[in-house]
This record gives sequence, C-alpha cells and structure tokens, in this order.
Amino acid sequence: MKPLPPALEHSAGLHGATAFTTLRTHWGEPLHAKAHLARLSDTCTFLDLPAPEGDWPRLETWRWGLLRLTVAAEGTFWSHRPLQPGRRPEEGVRVHLTSGQVHPQLAGHKTGNYLPYLLAGREAARARAFEGWLTDSAGRLVDGGRTSPLLEVGGRLIVPQGGLPGITRAAFLAGRPFEQRSVAVEELLHLTRAWICGSGVGVVPVREISGPGGKLTLTARWPDPVDPALGWPEEPRSAGGEVSPTAR
Repeated sequence: MKPLPPALEHSAGLHGATAFTTLRTHWGEPLHAKAHLARLSDTCTFLDLPAPEGDWPRLETWRWGLLRLTVAAEGTFWSHRPLQPGRRPEEGVRVHLTSGQVHPQLAGHKTGNYLPYLLAGREAARARAFEGWLTDSAGRLVDGGRTSPLLEVGGRLIVPQGGLPGITRAAFLAGRPFEQRSVAVEELLHLTRAWICGSGVGVVPVREISGPGGKLTLTARWPDPVDPALGWPEEPRSAGGEVSPTAR
C-alpha cells in the first residue's frame, strides 16, 4: 500500500465531486460557449458546487482544439489540447451496445463520477467499436460513453430520453423536427440510420451496431454542416494528399 497523496485529499479526488464540460475550439475560439456554460452551471447547481467563474483563458490558436472546463469546490479550472482524431472514417463507425448502465441521478449531468462511461468505453474497445452505448435499469438506450446518440426511424429523428443533453447534437438539430422520447433497446432493430454527436468528433454516421442480439448494418451518410463544431476536425488536404501548409 501507499499513503494517499495530499493532492487527492478533497471531494473531487475522493468522490469525483466535479462538474465539467468539453468544448471544441477553432483557431483558439471556443464554439457554442454559451450553451456549454449554461449546462455546466446547471450541473454545478445540482451538485452544490460554485458557479463557473473567471474570464476565458487565452488559448493557443490551433485549427482544432479541445477545451475542458472543470468546476470543483476549490474553483474553476481549464485545460486545452490539440484535437487530432485522425482521418475521417468515411464509411461511418461501429457502435457497441454495452452492458453499462447510467447512474439514475447523474445521467443528465457531466460529472467526475464517470466510471459507467469509462467501463462502457472499455467494453466497446474490446468489441472493436468506436463508441459504446449505455442503457438505464429498464433496458432503454440512454447515452453514449463519450458522445450523444441520434437515431432515425422511418425518416423521423429521435433523441433518446434520459441522458446528457448533448450540445453538439442540439446544434445539429437546430431548426430540424425531432422527437425526444424513451427508446427501448428492441427498437434499435428498426433504425434506418444513426449518428453519434460530440465536441471531439462532430456528427458522425453509424454504419454498424453490435450487441448481445447480433449486429445491425445501417446506411451511413455524412452531414454537410456549415457550423465548424459539427464536422470531423480533420486538417484540410491538398490535391496531392498532403496537409495544406495554410492549414497550420
């Protein structure tokens, strides 16, 4: 055994008592900052944490970055890193329906109590899937391990009820008709298309869903968004296939 480091002797380190959000940045500018701050503030109120405070930090002007804001009892903290997910998966991605279940009280919030999503990600990785989906105790699809699911059944867009209110998904759905409701796992067999949505990847089509009941193959169609928060954050390529020097 080792003695507990003094740096962990607080509620954030011992119990995950933090609220956080992750924003995509573009040339150093946070995208959809107002919506992220509003959701973060709601979670801080729910967890009885102080409201997000301080001015926006001066960020590196990378073409694509990922900014994390974390609120603990001690205050608001930030970190910023380049966002480089690699080449866009043109054929879409595989999603695995995991055995993970969301926390019944915390599912609508992004907190440091992140273990269900971490375990779902590990299970998805073992299944060679890009993302893992989680259910609630009633067997309804609720959320993704690191992205928000968006479903289509017969041309109707559906947001599964009960999970985190995804900012990227909401931005994509702005001005589009959709339905938010409970989605039983059995309904996944009737999907016509699906996407995963998140700050780190944008809006990505799903080509296959795997799970205990087998596999479902879907038609993957990439959206063509104008909003820089919704596309795959890939560096633009020149005609010869190299990264354009003007992109850096």
